[in-house]
Amino acid sequence: IMSELKISLAAARVNARMTQSQVAEKMHVGKQTVVRWENGKAEPKTSQAMELCRLYNIPLDNIFLPINHT
Repeated sequence: IMSELKISLAAARVNARMTQSQVAEKMHVGKQTVVRWENGKAEPKTSQAMELCRLYNIPLDNIFLPINHT
């Protein structure tokens, strides 16, 4: 079922034809922050995740975030 498809932040960014630098600029963060989000070393705040989805034009449900929900 396609609705269950989850994609990584990196894949979403590539699909949106944006570079890490472009995303960092639009999000007002450093490029390293975007790199850390994409490799799971850090997680975007909820507001940032929602903004990323707007940038990438995908629903938040379609983003796979390697986050420990406890």
